[in-house]
Amino acid sequence: MIIDLHVHEKTYSSDSHIALEDIIDKAMEMGLDGVCITDHESVQLREKAHALSREKNFPVLVGAEVLTYEGDLLVYGLDHLPSNKMHADELAAYVTSRGGAVISAHPYRKNYRGLEDHLKNIECLSGVEGLNGSTPFYLNLQAMEAAEESQNPVFGGSDAHVIQQVGKYATRFNGTIVNEQELAQAIREGNVTPVYHWKGTYLDFNLEDLVTDQEAV
Repeated sequence: MIIDLHVHEKTYSSDSHIALEDIIDKAMEMGLDGVCITDHESVQLREKAHALSREKNFPVLVGAEVLTYEGDLLVYGLDHLPSNKMHADELAAYVTSRGGAVISAHPYRKNYRGLEDHLKNIECLSGVEGLNGSTPFYLNLQAMEAAEESQNPVFGGSDAHVIQQVGKYATRFNGTIVNEQELAQAIREGNVTPVYHWKGTYLDFNLEDLVTDQEAV
């Protein structure tokens, strides 16, 4: 099952230009099996997302991108987010203790919102976003190297704020995921592969792509 784990919808992400209905249509067109909306500090889209998910017969899940003192974390599996800003290790522990999962978002992007090397010291981190569709590839590569060093799984997500980006990168999971709790569990288990969209299909990412299909990634 292939899911884009990092998409922003315009209602609760002021920097996004895309509506939920358009995100779903684009995700289906791209050949995704599901999409997760990760608005900034918000899971308020959940009710509408679930209603459209039933209507479209297409998994639409809701997580969040949360800014900690050290940088952004992608949070999955919570019905409500903490009201106060936290340190990354504190938020990771908070989410994990409640059955959720956390991923380091675009850790080396040059926007002062990535965890950078802090990710190596977060005990409850579930993984690292090694393929981020809004980050230069050399910085994605740095994230993948940090994930390997810290023995964290690598995930992919488009970080889409415009419709053209939806589904550029995603994550392949084994098995079927139909709700946020199952998504969080699958992320924690870490049996995943980052994928990229190329010529109408999704391909598993490996370092050989740097040579053979660099234009795609």
